[in-house]
Amino acid sequence: MTTKDLFAPYQMGDLLLSNRIVMGPLTRCRAEPGNIASPLAATYYVQRASAGLIISEGSQVSRFGQGYANTPGIYNEAQMLGWKHVVDAVHQAGGKIFIQLWHVGRTSHPDFLNGELPVAPSAINPNIVQHTPLGKKDSVTPRALELGELPAIVAEFRRGAELAKQAGFDGAEVHGANGYLIEQFLKDGANQRTDSYGGSPENRARLPLEITQAVVDVFGASRTGIRLSPNNDRNGLKDSNPAPVYTHLVRELDKMGVGYIHVIEGITGGERNAPGMDLSELRKLYKGTYMVNNGYNRDMAEAAINNGSADLVCFGRPFISNPDLVKRLARNAPLAPMDPTTLYSPGDKGYTDYATLAD
Repeated sequence: MTTKDLFAPYQMGDLLLSNRIVMGPLTRCRAEPGNIASPLAATYYVQRASAGLIISEGSQVSRFGQGYANTPGIYNEAQMLGWKHVVDAVHQAGGKIFIQLWHVGRTSHPDFLNGELPVAPSAINPNIVQHTPLGKKDSVTPRALELGELPAIVAEFRRGAELAKQAGFDGAEVHGANGYLIEQFLKDGANQRTDSYGGSPENRARLPLEITQAVVDVFGASRTGIRLSPNNDRNGLKDSNPAPVYTHLVRELDKMGVGYIHVIEGITGGERNAPGMDLSELRKLYKGTYMVNNGYNRDMAEAAINNGSADLVCFGRPFISNPDLVKRLARNAPLAPMDPTTLYSPGDKGYTDYATLAD
């Protein structure tokens, strides 16, 4: 391989990507009332359509899946139509886009849920500060999902995938990272169930695999991905020994033939070498497209592609302030700095007004 391979087309299943650079999911909190993706989101994603693949911001699959203000959903017709406008625009610009299907579980708050408790595998408070529509508040102890409720959770992800397919998305990524519901089932810091969905690695991986299979049933295996963060401690989530549950999970995902696994190395947006399992073991277990993420620059990305430790490299925050990130990386051009004060503010400032090299 040569260093140019990062910018060469890549065949992911039946989908040809224009390069190996992926725009990662980035929550921007700019959805319209009703949790509908706004017309401004179409401009935002079109500006970044030179990525080989765009993974959309997380889109909750139910009202109980929401944990942040003004995030888009994908559980009703109006939300589907809002996303369709975005997807059509990205396709017209020559881009490829997957939706990220999301349920935050215990990191929601009664302020989002008409006073009801958020749901989780077990009634364990994450002990975090949450940004609710009424301001910053301490997290609450969630309600443990009953065994008979779990098929409905799977059905919500299936319905979200069906609506996303109607909207024209090229595929879907299951959000199994960053301390949200799927990862809450995987990790023993949040899952202390004594039924068939808790305890052993096989039991803790059961719901994540059922959800992923439901999405595969809609989009097909090659158009389904899943995001994982084995060593992450975001949102108060930890595991005493992540290796057994994640090696089991990835073996089963490999058998399922999912299109890719998207692995966050270390702590999202933080320490890459956080303690935990040896992530290279997952690369050995999984035969499909392997995507890496967390603090990559051009040199690191080229090294990962050239040494075979990754097939795709996902960039997050650099895409916020560099809509033409692919071109900048290809030319070794300087990257524009991001304004952190406008990450989640309304309107176009810090969203669609970042300049390109041409500008």
